[in-house]
Amino acid sequence: MSRAPFLLAELIVDFVTNKGKDSPMTEKDDFALQDFLPYLLNRAAEDSSLEFQAHYKNRYGMLRNEWRVLFHLGTYGQMTAKEIGQRAKIHKTKISRAVAKLSERRFVLRNRDEKDRRSEHLALTSAGEAAYRDLTDQAKTYDRQLASRFSPEEAALLRNMLRRLAGIEEPRG
Repeated sequence: MSRAPFLLAELIVDFVTNKGKDSPMTEKDDFALQDFLPYLLNRAAEDSSLEFQAHYKNRYGMLRNEWRVLFHLGTYGQMTAKEIGQRAKIHKTKISRAVAKLSERRFVLRNRDEKDRRSEHLALTSAGEAAYRDLTDQAKTYDRQLASRFSPEEAALLRNMLRRLAGIEEPRG
């Protein structure tokens, strides 16, 4: 997995906190953090993610990474933790914790790979599938609420631009 997103985040934090500089940042610096695309993307993602978190946290007691693992298994079917990590850009230790919690709740089944005993195939249980369907319905409603802040053309343009930045292909319809 590429460290590029982590390195970029570290650079942003270093810049904002002035690590490595002798003098504090002044208004004369030719940089506006509030216009820096990575900052804006992160703020928008974090704010919207925290708003939606209330749905899965209040209803199922899940944390963000648990929701993300559940979502990937519900969307793509059986996967390994490594596959989830590659697709979702989540570190393996966070996936491991999320899978343990989801297993405790009986939302996820873990089956050892017969050829590679270090690997597990993960799949949703019927309770996990029910939670996934419920949360997917709530996610669709929340997505419509977010999109309603824009005209239909703006929302479509925003989705296309974000897909391009993320390297995600446009869904086939």
